[in-house]
Amino acid sequence: QVQLVESGGGLVQAGGSLRLSCAASEHTNREKAMGWFRQAPGKEREFVASITWNGRQTSYAAYVQGRFTISIDNGRNTVYLQMNSLMPDDTAVYYCAARDYDYLSRTVSEYAYWGKGTLVTVSS
Repeated sequence: QVQLVESGGGLVQAGGSLRLSCAASEHTNREKAMGWFRQAPGKEREFVASITWNGRQTSYAAYVQGRFTISIDNGRNTVYLQMNSLMPDDTAVYYCAARDYDYLSRTVSEYAYWGKGTLVTVSS
């Protein structure tokens, strides 16, 4: 069973930064594309960023491009999301996800494994 555990969420002022981590169970992220999604209250879950297991390919949603950076440490089985210049609209529960294939995707249904999420709150 693949297990993903997110951490690093919290309360931050607008303009601040946070780094989220996603620890995967052993061998979870080998040859599996990984992604970050978020869900704000009353809204659908939406794509944030994705990365291939070797880290060479990444994809970002337009609304985080240039502010967020996704990275992966295969040795530690950990995926990161560095979030800079945070805005109140970034407030949401952030979820880490993994696919069964090493191809980037922006689609929720194409990710087979999910963490429980970590809350990010950005105050104005």
